[in-house]
Amino acid sequence: MKDVTNSNGEMMRRGRIEVICGSMFSGKTEELIRRIKRAMFARQKVEIFKPAIDTRYSEADVVSHEGNSIPSTPIDSSASLLLLAQGYDVIGIDEAQFFDENIVDVCNQLANQGIRIIVAGLDLDFKGVPFGPMPQLLAIADEVSKVHAICVHCGALAYVSHRLVNIEKQVLLGEKTEYEPLCRECYKKAMQESNGEENIA
Repeated sequence: MKDVTNSNGEMMRRGRIEVICGSMFSGKTEELIRRIKRAMFARQKVEIFKPAIDTRYSEADVVSHEGNSIPSTPIDSSASLLLLAQGYDVIGIDEAQFFDENIVDVCNQLANQGIRIIVAGLDLDFKGVPFGPMPQLLAIADEVSKVHAICVHCGALAYVSHRLVNIEKQVLLGEKTEYEPLCRECYKKAMQESNGEENIA
């Protein structure tokens, strides 16, 4: 993190919030890992956090769908993040949609302390509804990167993560057997088929 000097000649860090969002299988975690590893190469003090409930690939590491991984600290709440993030130059947060709403204030506080915050998360849930604290994180971000998977039905850019299993709760950890990325049109058709509807514009 490049430091700047304030009017008193004291060194100050530039804090910022970067949000990487998109559907499942779009490369959000891959991009988060890439940015974190670049910061590590630059000899910045880095830590990455993820929700403790996300144990799909590893209990401790952040792992992308492509298989790349980086050590992380699993936490249960954003309050823990505020305590554990002190003293770092760069903080990564994966699967931010699973955190409580206070994650927004925590990210703001940390950025205001001069820490670079890199957040990755699903912007929409399986129903196409903005997911958890992600809308607020997108609103306060200094930079937003929207990444896209490819629709498995037609090859267009994916819009949403379509759930393949008949479970209605919002949070359901899963992979390719539970979800598929679909474009807006193919998602609409899938919803019509599941509701027994046909040819509805």
